Order: sequence, then structure tokens, then C-alpha cells
Amino acid sequence: MKLLRTIQWNKLSLALTVALLVAAGFTPGDPVSFKSVPSVYAEQDQTNSLQEAFESAANEFGVPVSILMSVSYNLSRWEHHHGEPSTSGGYGVMHLTDYTEQNNEDYKGTDDGDTTSALLNDPSLHTLSEAAQLLNVDPELLKRDPVSNIRGGATLLAKYAQETLGELPASESDWYGAVAEYSGSQESEAAMEFANNVFDTIQQGISRQTSEGQQLSLPSKDVQPNPDSVKKMHLRPTKPETAECPRNLHCSFVPAAYQQNGDDPSDYSNYDLADRPKFGPDIRYIVIHDTEETYQDTLNIFTNPDSYVSAHYVIRSSDGQITQMVKNKNVAWHAGNWYFNMHSIGLEHEGFAMEGATWFTERLYRSSAALVRYLAEKYDIPLDRAHIIGHNEIPGLTPARQKVMHQDPGPFWDWEHYMELVGAPIRSKHGSKDIVTIKPDFMTNQPDINDAPAQPSNFVYLYKEPDFNAELIDDPALVAQNKKDGFSVGAKATVGQTFALADKQGDWTAIWFGGQKAWFYNPQGINTVSGKGMLVTPKAGTVSIAVYGAAYPEEAAYPSDITPNVLVPLQYTISQGQSYIAVEKDKSDYYDAPVFTTDPYATSKLVKGKKEFYRIFFNHRFAFVKASDVEKVRMWSMNEEEIDN
Repeated sequence: MKLLRTIQWNKLSLALTVALLVAAGFTPGDPVSFKSVPSVYAEQDQTNSLQEAFESAANEFGVPVSILMSVSYNLSRWEHHHGEPSTSGGYGVMHLTDYTEQNNEDYKGTDDGDTTSALLNDPSLHTLSEAAQLLNVDPELLKRDPVSNIRGGATLLAKYAQETLGELPASESDWYGAVAEYSGSQESEAAMEFANNVFDTIQQGISRQTSEGQQLSLPSKDVQPNPDSVKKMHLRPTKPETAECPRNLHCSFVPAAYQQNGDDPSDYSNYDLADRPKFGPDIRYIVIHDTEETYQDTLNIFTNPDSYVSAHYVIRSSDGQITQMVKNKNVAWHAGNWYFNMHSIGLEHEGFAMEGATWFTERLYRSSAALVRYLAEKYDIPLDRAHIIGHNEIPGLTPARQKVMHQDPGPFWDWEHYMELVGAPIRSKHGSKDIVTIKPDFMTNQPDINDAPAQPSNFVYLYKEPDFNAELIDDPALVAQNKKDGFSVGAKATVGQTFALADKQGDWTAIWFGGQKAWFYNPQGINTVSGKGMLVTPKAGTVSIAVYGAAYPEEAAYPSDITPNVLVPLQYTISQGQSYIAVEKDKSDYYDAPVFTTDPYATSKLVKGKKEFYRIFFNHRFAFVKASDVEKVRMWSMNEEEIDN
């Protein structure tokens, strides 16, 4: 189960300072209802109020300010996120957690959600209530007020220090155990990596202005950690392994949980064993995610056996550090579509999509791009936007799943720059004038988005008619979405996606998109470059054809001991006269990994079918059409044998 991205971006700052709380009649330690406190933080000059809050809380609870600030930086980069939660219910600059059932979504690619009592009862996911109880305040105050949130983090660190050493440490070095406990992880590698990162930040020092204008500085200080202070934590040991990474990158390996949960061997987490590409499905895609979560909390989630989710790699925003969590030969549960899980490697990037510019740093982009180049060469993955894909481009397996598929890495991921770093810049191809690839200039392309200020974005809006006053196109899977919200994807075409030209009128261009003609503003072709590929269209005499979310085998291909995965058409059709770009022809297959095992060769099977499918650029997501349903229109600048094979 993937932790559901629930952040609502209302951009309202409800932060408060201690002085304002006192002025409102609040005395630290007294129970408080947040609703009774005036919200005037945003009206004051508060450019260094968080710095003062860290110093005040450190003094109040006996926690070194360097420890308190570095813990916060490594969890949130000192960002308050306007009081909204992360995907695991983490609030504020200290990432105090308040996990609820709304944070859960099944993520192995099935249709069911499965909230487990273990997650709901995990103390590391309820630190907000623990801090509120220690401070004797309303938990809502800790969610909304960054100053109180810092006090909550400080009191927890002090409590953890007492638990690990029996007293508040006299030396900053001895806070190592309390910091490791604050990570929330019971796995030694994850907990100690967080503690090491906190002490590295102290040694290096850091200064930063937050997205809300807070200027903070942590001067460098030579503090050496004392690992002996974790002895009382009884962390679960993990076997050290070497990360599959380029030699010039800072990489480590922290294994995601793989274990049977309970007595049922079909109930296990958080990935499937295989031996790709020798045994199991081949590796075809690299999927780009953002975490909607902090780096450390992502590690905690993937090492938690009750979370039922994983990715192969996690990349940190501040410095591009990479942690591999699932070996590439195995199948991680990251895409929400089992077919894409089977055939992909998932890269999670620390960040929040609607705050993209503050999280998608140059160091993150460069580390990720270097990793992609390494993986593409190792597994023979084409370096293009048909194979280096966003999570937002993966379809659901059923109409119901199509409605709830994810939208990361979001509208502010710089695909243009990223593909340049990968070594495959998006530029005009020697192909057909009838094929266009979306490519507005990222820095100057700043469309209106309801829930975010104008900023560089990676998409163009699609209209029903060639007129800005016309309605944006409809998507039958997303009828309830506000089409101009940042996370709404139904009426957007993204950089690197390639479509067949449907029409032109003045400054407007129309493409075939999701079964309809979609118009976008494109004066003198400024938002596109010429594309390449093979155009496919419904066979002559066919009124319309179905599209699918996978290329699974026909029922007859499954052996008797495996229940067939019957393909269900999605809520779209392609009508006669429409054309779409076929990326490749895929032979149908299905990797059956039904139970927890130590030997995938003994328990898993790869089912191969006779039916063939074309994967096409369809709308904001890819889709599949049966090869028997379409005919090729023409091939441009691509070897036809390459697509057919």
C-alpha cells in the first residue's frame, strides 16, 4: 500500500510565534485550543523567528541547538508546508507524525486498499500526539504553529535522550542515540544513516531561506558522533550490501522490508523476488517519482513491513545522496500498476510536487540523471521520454484504478533540463510534420495554476476549441477534478510526450489526445518540436477500438494453477480517423509471484502470451492497444524492425 498523497495546497500560513501566543493569553504548558489563537504570523516581520524559536526551544528542553536544527533540516529542510501533512501524516518543521487511515492506498497494482492495524498502532507514526501530551497542549497547535512544532520536537529529543542514556547528555556527541530514535526507524541501517546525516550537517554547517521567507543558519561545528549511545535502542540489524550505482555517486544500500506478515504466505511485503532480466520480466522503463515525503521518512516507510510499498532508489534533495532499497533484479511495488512494476526500476526523489522548485535541486537532478544513464546502459533501456517516464504517465489497470493513479513528479519537474542531463535532449527529429513532441520553454512557460503561484512549468493546457475562452478538454476518468489544479492532469500535455497532428488553425495546434481532438496554443511552433515514431490507427472498417492499461496475456496462455489476469478496457476508445504514436510492440506477459519466498525460481512463473500490443502515447498517460486492432500508417526516422521486435 502506498501512502496516499493528501497534501492540499491552500497556501494559507497559520504560523504563530511564542510572543503572539503569550499576547493571546497562552502560557506554555497549558492546554490550548488552536482555534482560539489569532492568526497574525504572516502579517509580521518574521524573517528570523524560526531561528529564535530553535534557540528558545533548545534552551527550554536542554537540547543542543545544533542537534535540534539539524534534525529538523534533515526531515523538512526547515519547511513548514503551510501546516499541511506529508504522506505519512508528518507535520511541520520537526515532522511530527499523526498517521490516519486516509494515508493508505494499495500499491502493488491491485484494486483493493488494505489499511493494517500495525501501521495505525506504530508509535513512530504518532509522535505528534506524544509531543502534545508531553507539552500538555492541543495537538492541533503543533500542526499549525511552527514555533510550537519546534517545542514538540525538542521535548521528544529530550525524552529519547533520557531513554537511551538515562539522562540528558553533557556532550553533543552523545545525542547520537536520541537522534537515531527520532528517525522513527527500527532498522539499524536506516536509523543510523539518519543520525549520521544529522551529524554530517552539523559538521558542514548550512544556511537557507525557506519558501516562507525564514532565514536560518546552522554554523559548522566539529562534533563527532558517539555510536555507543544507540546500544539501548535494540535496533534490528541489517546485512550490509553494496548499492548498484555509478562509482562517482554517493550511494548506500538500506534494504526495504521483505518478510511474511503472519501465517499466510500470500501476505508479505514490500516487493517481489525475481532475477531480472535472467528470470522474470525484462526491464524496459525507469519511472520518476517524487516522494511527497521527506527522505528519512521515505526510508522508514520502505523498511516498515506493514507499509506494502517500495522503490528501488531514493534520492535526497539537499545533496543528491542516493539510497538503494531494492535490488534491481527484484520487482519493487512503486507504480500502482503491476505490469509497469514488472518491467521497471523506480526512482523516488525527495520532494513535494507542488513545491517542486524548492525541492528539485540541481544536485538532485544531476545525481538522478547520472543514475539513469548508468541503469539505461546496464539494462539496455532507450534514453528517451518513452522509456524515462513520470509516475503521472502510468495508466491504471482498470477504469476504477485510472481515476486514482498518481500525478508525481508534478507540473514543476523540469523534464527539459533533466533529459539534457541524461544525455538525451528533447529536440526536433528528422521525422514527419504530422508528429509533434510537446516542448514549451520551461523557464518562460508559466501557465495559470489555481493552487500555486505562477512559476516555470512542464505542460501546456489543452482546449476543446482553438480559443482561450473555450473549455479545457474532458477526461472521463477525472470528471470531479478542477482542471486547473496543479495535480489535475486530464487537460495537460507534458514535455516530451509525442502525438499525431490533428489540425492547425492560426496560432493553435490540435493533436489526437485521449480519443479526442485537443487544441493548444502554439504560435510559430514555440511549444513543440517535430517528433518521430510510428503512427497507428484503427483498422479500416473498425468504428472504434479499446485501449488498455497493460499488455497481459490472453486467458488461454495461463497454466491451470495461475488465475488469469483478464484485461479490462479503460474508459476511452480510439475512433476511426485518429492516429497515435506507437512506442514499441510488446509481447504480452505476466509475472506471477504469489507468495513470500526465498527462491523465486521455485515459486514464481513468467506467463508469456501470443497476443501482441503496441504501447502508445495516448493522453496524459500511456496506454496499450492490441496489435490486431490497428494498422500502421507510416514510419518516420525509426527502424520499423526495432518497433516490431
